[in-house]
Amino acid sequence: MPGVPTTRPSLVMRLRNHQDSLAWAQFVDLYAPFVYGYLRKRGLQDADAADLTQVCWRQVAVHVGSMEYKSGEGSFRAWLFTIVRNKLCDFFDRPHHLDQGTGKSSVQRLLENQSAPEADESAEWEHVYQANLFAWAAEQIRPTIQESTWEAFRLTAVEGMSGKEAAGQLGMTVAAVYLARSRVMARLRAVIQEVQEEG
Repeated sequence: MPGVPTTRPSLVMRLRNHQDSLAWAQFVDLYAPFVYGYLRKRGLQDADAADLTQVCWRQVAVHVGSMEYKSGEGSFRAWLFTIVRNKLCDFFDRPHHLDQGTGKSSVQRLLENQSAPEADESAEWEHVYQANLFAWAAEQIRPTIQESTWEAFRLTAVEGMSGKEAAGQLGMTVAAVYLARSRVMARLRAVIQEVQEEG
């Protein structure tokens, strides 16, 4: 979703209180799938990605109190990206990874698919974040949307079906399909806006 706003400063400030379980739950709910997905895309197995995500949360807990959050001077996501990238480098630099060579072609493909430039990593980080934010917001609103409205949105916005095709499949008018899509998109934006600062 282009133009996704930055993380709401009040959530970042609340994370400084380790006893604020609601803030930490919201933070983990928003960011755990994002960080885990990014780590998986960087070649980690399921268990390693889950473990490294927990290591990153410990780093956030330790350092969020000293983080100076100033709107417009970088983002929380950029700060989190630095933590995740550093922990990922530490993971790959650990000695036990050096003796895992197997000679298998799958290992060779994994090595060839690793992108070195930081710009590529940043773009992938942002892409994974936006995809996970969209999925999270959709999960939040899905139970409150009528089935036909949701299907009109899903078929056109997610599956890429034309309005005419979706209307035919759902027994709706083309105008009703686009109206349903618009309503769901508005709800998604509102949910995202609730957990983010205004752009």
